[in-house]
Amino acid sequence: MLSFNNVSFTYPGDIGPIMENLSFSVAQGDFISIIGASGCGKSTIFRLINGLEKPEKGSITIDDTPIEKLHNYSSFMPQKDLLFPWHSVRKNVCLPMELARIPKSERKSRCLDVLKNAGLTDYADKMPHELSGGMRQRVSFARTLLAGADMLLLDEPFSALDYLTKINMQEWLLQQWEHYNKSILFITHDVEEAIFLSKTIFVIRSVPFRSMDEISVPLPYPRRREDLATQPIIELREKLFESLRKERVK
Repeated sequence: MLSFNNVSFTYPGDIGPIMENLSFSVAQGDFISIIGASGCGKSTIFRLINGLEKPEKGSITIDDTPIEKLHNYSSFMPQKDLLFPWHSVRKNVCLPMELARIPKSERKSRCLDVLKNAGLTDYADKMPHELSGGMRQRVSFARTLLAGADMLLLDEPFSALDYLTKINMQEWLLQQWEHYNKSILFITHDVEEAIFLSKTIFVIRSVPFRSMDEISVPLPYPRRREDLATQPIIELREKLFESLRKERVK
């Protein structure tokens, strides 16, 4: 579905590129986590996919079509929920459809469906300040879904949540992914989170980076929390921790 083809990019004012001749691909329906040290370029990948930055060299394509020729191919969910405080949950969720000028009757039907799946039906008329952090993130994810894209870019969406809320949200996210059959790219600094959620983990080891290590997670879906205590997963976690520690020392 998504392909980076020999992509190079340098931020204005930087001495050298942050990525150079980078190539990778993500298939339809994949759940990919991207990990690496702070400032290594994880969010730059998202900015390039969204078209907020342009490659110096190379191309980014969806099904072999350059993204410059496409519309509404990806939706972005940031770390902060960015809900409009003056709108209800229902109004926040419906906003992408209003902007797309989807008929009101269809907006209502889609909104009710996604709120039901998010467990938010009883909160449709609540205001954001009346919700917990986890519920606000569910609203934000519901709004991201209703933007209509097949590919979701989630940038550390659970990093500000407490531990119990975070693990509940991880389990909930996997249910939504399996239900809606979206492709998800997920940025995180949490190795255990990456392992629990992902089919494949992309690891950025250095800057500039020309490739990412692609590590398949040896766990079937649906995932169980106790799977993280199995020996292969413990070894994988330690391998990833050690890799990131070495890069941080550099």
